Amino acid sequence: MYGYGYGYGFDWTYILVIIAALLSIVASINVQSTFNRYSRIRSMRGMTGAEVAQRILQENGIYDVRVQHVSGSLTDHYDPRTQTVNLSDSVYSSSSVAALGVAAHECGHVVQHETGYTPLKIRTALVPAANIGSKIGIWVVILGLIMAFDPLTTIGIWLFSLAVLFQLVTLPVEFDASRRALVMLGNYGIMGDDEVSSARKVLFAAALTYVAAAAGSVLQLLRLVILRNNRRD
Repeated sequence: MYGYGYGYGFDWTYILVIIAALLSIVASINVQSTFNRYSRIRSMRGMTGAEVAQRILQENGIYDVRVQHVSGSLTDHYDPRTQTVNLSDSVYSSSSVAALGVAAHECGHVVQHETGYTPLKIRTALVPAANIGSKIGIWVVILGLIMAFDPLTTIGIWLFSLAVLFQLVTLPVEFDASRRALVMLGNYGIMGDDEVSSARKVLFAAALTYVAAAAGSVLQLLRLVILRNNRRD
């Protein structure tokens, strides 16, 4: 079946979907293997991820954000709604170089929030629209293709574009949080230069997962546009 209900033959645009899936898989495997490698290296000072997070927050004069434990592996995140830095099983109580890098990264997001980092503001503002676009955008496109109603297809593409924009804005937010984390780990005497270098590798591998997600979204958007244009022809 070519496209959605028109013509027959191989739909070559599925290649874009396959590429997107492969990018995601490779990035996921890479971050997991890199984290596992450096999770076996204990930091010289022996601080845990939770202790490092508390130290960074205090150094920045931030006392209204709590550090708490959440279950799972690499489920770490900062939630500005509850003002909590949530550290996973492999980070909260661990003193590994990998764990401290991740904990510092999440605190980098806290500092972004406290200082009004512009890309973070933009990403936060995009959340409602991006959620709608990611959930129904593709389905609106499919419905438009099936009905051969071009305006509906175009609306679906614009909706999905909001999700893509969110992914793209996420990139500078994540890279900046890692940059801040590495600077703070060194400046606050939490890690030595060699340890900071190791933490950089962990955070870079993590950042590549966001790059892969953004690339996958762009490829999916390109596929939707191609299907719409083919339908017009």
